Amino acid sequence: MAQFPKPLGRLVGELSKLPGIGNKTAQRLAYYILSLPDQEAEALASSISEAKHTMHYCSVCGNLTDRDPCEICSDPSRRDDVICVVETPQDVMAMERIREYQGQYHVLNGVISPMEGIGPEDINLRSLIVRLQQHPEITEVILATNPNIEGEATAMYIARLLKPSGIRVTRIAHGLPVGGDLEYADEVTLLKAVEGRTEL
Repeated sequence: MAQFPKPLGRLVGELSKLPGIGNKTAQRLAYYILSLPDQEAEALASSISEAKHTMHYCSVCGNLTDRDPCEICSDPSRRDDVICVVETPQDVMAMERIREYQGQYHVLNGVISPMEGIGPEDINLRSLIVRLQQHPEITEVILATNPNIEGEATAMYIARLLKPSGIRVTRIAHGLPVGGDLEYADEVTLLKAVEGRTEL
C-alpha cells in the first residue's frame, strides 16, 4: 500500500490533531491546502502563526484577546454591576450574538471535572473571587456553564462559594429549544424546561 510522502503525512498528522477532524477529513484538508495558490497557502500559515503569537488571555476576564484588557472589559458603555461566567471564549462569542447582554464576562477556561482530575484550582476561578472582592459594584453573577455534569458541578460549586458574599447568583435557564418537539426531548431536558417555566 502506498504511503504519503513525508511532508504530506506530517501535514495530515497535524491536521488530524484538531478537534472533530478525523484522518479522512485531515487528508481532504491537506490535499486542499496543497492545491491552494502559494500566496493563499502562505496567508493561511501566516494567520495561524500570527494568531498563535499575538492572542493571549485578558488579565481581567480571561477571554482570548490581542490587547489587554480586552475589548469588552475596556468598553465604558457596558454594565459593570453584572458578570456572566462562561466556560470558554467561544461561549463569550455565543452570548454576544444575542446582542442583549451588556454586562461583563468571566471566562473559566475549563470546568471542574473530578473524573479528569480537574479541580477548582485548575480553572480560572481564583481571579473571579479577587475580582468580586475588588469591585463592590458587582451585584449579580450569572452562571452560564454548559448543562452537562461538569458544567452543573462547576455552577453549583461557584454558587456555594459566592452565596455568603451576598452577591445575587443566577443560572441561565435550560430546556427545550425553540422548534423542538416534546416527544423527542430527554427527561433531563424536560425537567429543566419545567423548572425554568415562566408566567405568561
